[in-house]
Amino acid sequence: MAVSRSVIRVDDPVAWLDALTPAQVALELGAMLVCGLLAWLLVWLLRRASRRWELSILLGHRLVDGVLFPVLLMGLSFAARTGLARQGTVVLLDIWVPVCVSLACIRLGVKVLQVTLSQADWVRPIERTLSWLAWGGAVLWITGILPLMLDELDQIHWKIGNSVLSVRTLMEGGLTAGVVLILTLWLSSAIESRLLSGVSGSELSLRKAVSNAVTALLMFIGVLMALSSAGIDLTALSVVGGAVGVGIGLGLQKLAANYVSGFVILTERSMRIGDNVRVDNFEGRITDIKARYTVIRSVTGRESIVPNEMLISQRVENLSLADTTLWQSVQVTVGYDSDVEQVMALLLEACTAQARVLSDPAPTVALSAFGADGLEFTLGYWIHEEEGGHLNVKSLIHLAILQRLRAHGIEIPFPQRVVRMAG
Repeated sequence: MAVSRSVIRVDDPVAWLDALTPAQVALELGAMLVCGLLAWLLVWLLRRASRRWELSILLGHRLVDGVLFPVLLMGLSFAARTGLARQGTVVLLDIWVPVCVSLACIRLGVKVLQVTLSQADWVRPIERTLSWLAWGGAVLWITGILPLMLDELDQIHWKIGNSVLSVRTLMEGGLTAGVVLILTLWLSSAIESRLLSGVSGSELSLRKAVSNAVTALLMFIGVLMALSSAGIDLTALSVVGGAVGVGIGLGLQKLAANYVSGFVILTERSMRIGDNVRVDNFEGRITDIKARYTVIRSVTGRESIVPNEMLISQRVENLSLADTTLWQSVQVTVGYDSDVEQVMALLLEACTAQARVLSDPAPTVALSAFGADGLEFTLGYWIHEEEGGHLNVKSLIHLAILQRLRAHGIEIPFPQRVVRMAG
């Protein structure tokens, strides 16, 4: 025969203190200690089994500073409270369980914000605000004030169309939106780090497209859940969707075209992160592809923010799409009295001495023109695309050519003009 549980609340101090018998305190403290040790053991075992995975948010760096430990402690404490409640009165666990819930919420929010928004200056105030709200809610729940406040806030309501909204439903909707936002940031950052680790080129672009799509889908689901929890009829979104469609057709078509173009670029992989491109007389390497724009960094360090629609509708030269090698040329002018064969040999020698110049295809040199000031030679060669840039290779070849020509007494003429004055 089950024993009915007597309800002892903290807001009744006399009854609560009368229930604090030595046997009851020892029983519940023992249950709390067992829950803590069991949660610590489970986290330790999982950490040993997942050394190859990056689970710093879940496991932390000291076993108990992650999210998993307070969540397990909360679940085990709730199970212990439920089991002891069937045998009689529960006193300390009624306080311990809300504390574990607050600790789990604080740890989840703080860890996710630290990982996903570590560079933002406003993360610390949000972390402190989240901690104060969680501990304040725990205190109000333990003392029995929170249920009374929620009942009073539920009485303040108004009707919008067929929906009845109250202050309580709006607060619950905002809380749900915050929780969903944190979970979305956590899942999207975990998915992105997992997908983008150790990949490059076309595979990197495709995986980034998948990551952006998953993030957008999670955010959309979170918004729907928040609106539903606030009591807003989701069928009314059809009207909002129609208004948004009209807005896109009239004023937001450029913005929508950029987003669509971004997904097209990422999925068809015509341009990839790391490619060298030339667009609108700006040449550089693609460093990032966002949903709305693409970042192109030139060899001089300047960055250009190019809308994705421009990359789709205009002519773009991709220097890396078919091959990862680039052709460069150097023009040299020497005096007419120079030995042509010797000059060509010195140019090839200066070029092949550089490590980044490819031997296949081999460098070529040609007498390209009879200039006004001397013989003009063109030296052509191929190099691999690297993060080191392109100007440094050309600079090294220029220096090597200058040294060899000076060592052999070959003149590099400067422009000369004959001016005749009438009379």
